[in-house]
Amino acid sequence: MSANKDRRVEPFAIAALLCETNPPPRILVVEDDDDIRMLNTEALLHSGYRVDAAEDGAVAWEALQLNDYDLLITDNQMPNVSGVELLYKIHAARIKLPTILVTGAPPTEELKRHPWMKVEAMLLKPFTFEEFLTTVKGILHRVQGHAAKPATSSPYQQNQPPSAGWQPG
Repeated sequence: MSANKDRRVEPFAIAALLCETNPPPRILVVEDDDDIRMLNTEALLHSGYRVDAAEDGAVAWEALQLNDYDLLITDNQMPNVSGVELLYKIHAARIKLPTILVTGAPPTEELKRHPWMKVEAMLLKPFTFEEFLTTVKGILHRVQGHAAKPATSSPYQQNQPPSAGWQPG
């Protein structure tokens, strides 16, 4: 009986080991609007990603000092430290971090003046959850390959937002 019990446990041990050796990507979401930050974080969590959230660029900068991330998703227009100012800090610290800039008004002139301030994607508000998750998945796939797949499938990827009719904006 002991041998049967050991065989039943083994698949769980293997699954736990695989999760530890290939964890889902870790994403930092930076957004000053509480509702948008919560909904974007929830969509990513339900898609199987590990997610931390910050209410502005100053809090995000602290998180970047303490943790490694696979992707940064940042709003641009925020109090304390804007998304563009956060990109300056990241560049000055020589941190290599793929970034999605979320904005209602793209900082086109600043991006032209500073070509090193590269963002992998820019999402213009308002956007849908499908656009949001497709952009995240595409960037992670491009920079990390197949290892960037989230741990679980998501109802959001099937065009089912957490609350019907809501769009970040």
